[in-house]
Amino acid sequence: MRLTTGTADADLDQRLSDELDRVNASATPGLAPAEELTVRVTDDDDELVAGISGWTWGVAAGIGMTWVREDQRGTGTGRRLLEAFEDEARRRGCAHVYVTSFTFQAPAFYERSGYRELFRWEDVPERGSADVHLRKDL
Repeated sequence: MRLTTGTADADLDQRLSDELDRVNASATPGLAPAEELTVRVTDDDDELVAGISGWTWGVAAGIGMTWVREDQRGTGTGRRLLEAFEDEARRRGCAHVYVTSFTFQAPAFYERSGYRELFRWEDVPERGSADVHLRKDL
């Protein structure tokens, strides 16, 4: 055997995803596989203003990434983006949504939208910051 350490490896990521999908399907017979869920907001020039990406699987949804262009922050764009994600998650049969956000990002945004903190990992990614894990029941 040989051990290789590296950086980005798209082939490895795809293989791991495929293998874990097989394990998950075996462990949850009758449950549809996870499905990606994205919402995109563009301006009149078709430039990206905001986006959110995540997944749904069974009764759970997860948000992986959320971003709002700086000039649109505080305008309600993020709230509308999150509501669209949650609406689609509900339509797919989800009962709750999970998200993580560093303290220097937007945990307060999610809390204002009804998310509650489950736990936090202190000193991630650096001392004085934390990785905050939140959940909202739909």
